[in-house]
Amino acid sequence: MTGRVQTHGLSVDESLHQMIETEALPGTGVSADQFWQALADLLHTQGPKNKALLERRAELQTRIDDWHKSRKGAAHDAAAYEAFLREIGYLLEA
Repeated sequence: MTGRVQTHGLSVDESLHQMIETEALPGTGVSADQFWQALADLLHTQGPKNKALLERRAELQTRIDDWHKSRKGAAHDAAAYEAFLREIGYLLEA
């Protein structure tokens, strides 16, 4: 099991940290310090929004799965399915 590297408030897998610093960054003009600081800033500012979007996606997927399970064996009703998707906010009006 690989260890973790602490940098700019992040806990990064040791192998990933090494690959970024020795393979990805050289020749880019971006220092390791700049990269890790920018990544930490990005995760700090966008992390909560990303988490909320992932939770919304999971909620939508559960509702879609439940819709299909409740109609198992029935003929597909495209109009009803579209209406359901619009109702839950998955599809927006054109």
